[in-house]
Parts: sequence; structure tokens; C-alpha cells
Amino acid sequence: MASTTPAGLQIRPRHLDFNLPSPLPRHWHGGDAFKTHLFDAMSVLFPDGERFFIDSVRQFRDQISDPILKEQIRGFIGQEGHHSREHLEYSNRLRELGYDIGTIERRAQARIRFTQKKFSPERQLAATAALEHITAILADGLLKNPKALDGAIPQMSRLWRWHALEETEHKAVAFDVYNQVCGSRKLLRRAMLMGTFFFVFDTSRGMLHMLKEDGLLWNWRLWRDGLQWTWGKQGIFRPLIGAYLDFFKAGFHPWQHNNLDLLEQFRDEFEPPVSAAA
Repeated sequence: MASTTPAGLQIRPRHLDFNLPSPLPRHWHGGDAFKTHLFDAMSVLFPDGERFFIDSVRQFRDQISDPILKEQIRGFIGQEGHHSREHLEYSNRLRELGYDIGTIERRAQARIRFTQKKFSPERQLAATAALEHITAILADGLLKNPKALDGAIPQMSRLWRWHALEETEHKAVAFDVYNQVCGSRKLLRRAMLMGTFFFVFDTSRGMLHMLKEDGLLWNWRLWRDGLQWTWGKQGIFRPLIGAYLDFFKAGFHPWQHNNLDLLEQFRDEFEPPVSAAA
């Protein structure tokens, strides 16, 4: 079997309306600029990044014979396409607040164009599999740890939970496609190192821009508290280190981190209500 996704798990897009407020509160995450702009900076990267993920998987769709994996590819493309649209709307809200989102987007787009021009389709797919692991462990952390969104306005909290839920559902699809068409662990590990660097670099650069626009770039208390919240003893990122490093182990696949219980816990929030029988 080519697919490692647990049997019976459906991967399908949920077409939801999040009614993001306009204007978006500048510091929607409990009034905290650090927490808000960490999420904001990641979000700005998603529309172009997820279109890249779709393209990299789509290049190999015709080489997949397993009907289950082919159906999961369809679901993956649908979910990522919807994520891209919702985060583009999120970016537009940030534009309205005066942040230079266009420059952040153009930098990401230029790197993607370079990657698509210079890297083989296999390397592009390896990059997608690696970055999907990063988003999967971030999603797992967000769903497991209430501190990640504690204090956020309801619309934004719901948007991020929805995204985390669907990232968890399709976390193995690109990885399984990669194993079918290439499978080189060396290439995959190199892609993870490069992908990690640029994800951290681009997210940090976006955060710095937004904090500068807010006049808070040199506020040492904000940085002290923010770094404690992310990397301190109870920090939201600390528990993710082991899961991140698992990617480099021989024989790793994403569903070795089995968090189906989280899907069961959060799925009902995003399912349409069942009509009562007449």
C-alpha cells in the first residue's frame, strides 16, 4: 500500500466562511504584538507556499497507481487550495493595517520561482514533504496546547484550528507521493535543513517588519515575554523539538506521530450540523 494515512481517514476540503473582522485588531492575540505577529508572519507565507505544494505534488499525480493515494492527493490539493485562499484574505486584512505585505509576498514568490526553475521536480517534492512535516508538528502543537491561542479573538482562533486540523489530516500525502516516485532519504534530509532555514528566516523577517511598524521592535519586555512563551520551560515550541528531529531518522513516516485523537476532538467544530429527521 502506497498510502500511510490511517484507513478510513477522509481528506477533503471544508469550505468555510471565517468572517474575519475588518479592520482586523492590530494585536488580535490577547493584545500581544509578539504572539499576533508570529502567527501573522507565518500566514503571509502560506498562500504562495501552499500553491507551490500543490504544484509539486501535481507533477507526479499521474505516476501514482494506488487509488487510495490518488484520492488523498485530490483531497490534499483541495485543502491546500482553500487554505491559500483564506490566508490571502488574512493577508488583505494585514494590508489594510498598513503592513508592507507586498514585499514579503514578492520575496517568497521570487524564491519559489527560483526553486521551480533550478530544482528538479523531485527536489521540489522533497521540499514540500519537509515543509509539510514542519506545518504538521506546528498544527499538532497548536491543537494540543491551549496556550497557543489563549486570548485570541474567536474568528482568528477558529481559522487557525481549522488550518491545523486539515494539515494534520493530510500530513503524510506529499511524503507518500515522494516515497513512491523518489524515496531518497538523503535528498529529503537536505530539503528539511534548507526548508527549516528559510521558514524561520522568512517568518522572523516578517515579524520584525510588523513589530517595527508598530514601534515595538526594541521593546525588550515584549521580546523577553515572547521568547519565554515560545522557547521557555513551558514554551509552545519546546515540545516540538523531538517530533521535528524524528524526520531525520531512517524509516520515519509522518503517521508514526499518531494524533487521530486530536482529529476526533476538533473535527465536530467544522462539520455541518446534521438536519433533524422530519
